[in-house]
Amino acid sequence: MDFAIRDRVAVVLAASKGMGFAVASGLAREGCRLAICARRKPDLERAAKAIEKETGRPVFRRPLDVGRRAAIRPFLAALERHAGPPDILVVNGGGPPPGMALEVSDRAIEEASRSTLFSAIDWMRAVAPGMMKRGWGRILAIESVSIKSPIDTLALSNTMRAGVAGFAKSLSRVSAPRGVTVNVLCPGMIRTDRLTSLAADRAKKAGVKVEEIFRRMAAEIPAGRIGTPDEFAAAAVFLASEPARYITGTVIQVDGGAYRGLL
Repeated sequence: MDFAIRDRVAVVLAASKGMGFAVASGLAREGCRLAICARRKPDLERAAKAIEKETGRPVFRRPLDVGRRAAIRPFLAALERHAGPPDILVVNGGGPPPGMALEVSDRAIEEASRSTLFSAIDWMRAVAPGMMKRGWGRILAIESVSIKSPIDTLALSNTMRAGVAGFAKSLSRVSAPRGVTVNVLCPGMIRTDRLTSLAADRAKKAGVKVEEIFRRMAAEIPAGRIGTPDEFAAAAVFLASEPARYITGTVIQVDGGAYRGLL
């Protein structure tokens, strides 16, 4: 299938590793003019150089905290001078710390609101008007299957990520007539640093090794294993493509069949 996104300008947030890196690599392989950012400059440089080596495509990069509102406009302005305005935005970032509903602190709630909910809204609001004016755009938010099936030990993630899905749905209603799609992708068990951290927390509480937690996780997945970032990225790249132009306002899980619901 021809995804027809060669030379589209694609921005992937928090792309130095994990799913963000995999999605960025996938878009570069499709010929996108790629821009990435992440907080840690050494990790960002390694990611950018790896993508450039694999694809032969130059990568625009800037170290920044994606949750910092003041950093958005300068990044987008620099990108526009370098490659043009964004056609594709992939919202991504680290999730809130684990905790049961009555265990989370006031500070944790405030930080999760800023880093997970408000930052996603800010980036979408920053790029959507330009995309709508130009008549083409793809916005994807990488969230979590907890949107559809809340996880007891991730109360803040359940809350903030569901808020992102609500905003994305609202935005999709007004952007669709202008050729801009907005979708939410919900990874299940994907082998990333975030999953390893959550597994380590569970392992500590259960008094077992991390690999035992991974074994238990895999046993709950019909596919029989934990997914890879590249498998997740395949779904993201398709939704960013021209053939996906009639898919918008959706919340799609990529989880090996683990989610038990019908909707």
